[in-house]
Amino acid sequence: QVQLVESGGGLVQAGGSLRLSCAASGRTFSSLGMGWFRQAPGKPREFVAADSWSGNSTHYADSVKGRFTISRGSAKNVVYLQMNSLKPEDTAVYYCAADSRRKPTYGSAWYPGYWGQGTQVTVSS
Repeated sequence: QVQLVESGGGLVQAGGSLRLSCAASGRTFSSLGMGWFRQAPGKPREFVAADSWSGNSTHYADSVKGRFTISRGSAKNVVYLQMNSLKPEDTAVYYCAADSRRKPTYGSAWYPGYWGQGTQVTVSS
């Protein structure tokens, strides 16, 4: 019963910035890790970033470290992805994800229980 609603996608020039937002609603959990995946045409869905429920624990794919920043709202039902220095290879549909498990393993092997509908990010050369 968790619903994830994303916003903030769009078209930007290489080197530009975007901020994605995702709000969770519905069932209340004692913890809810949240993060982002992306999927480019012809490629599998890949992990981008995650932020745990508490402890300020963040995780990033190597391809976005130093450029993307994930953060949580104070209510912890909102997650943001600040994307700077965007590259054409960042072009993809970005999906918000959430996980109610106490200690998920984040990264490429993370299998969240909840997904958003996706928002398109296009970076032009």
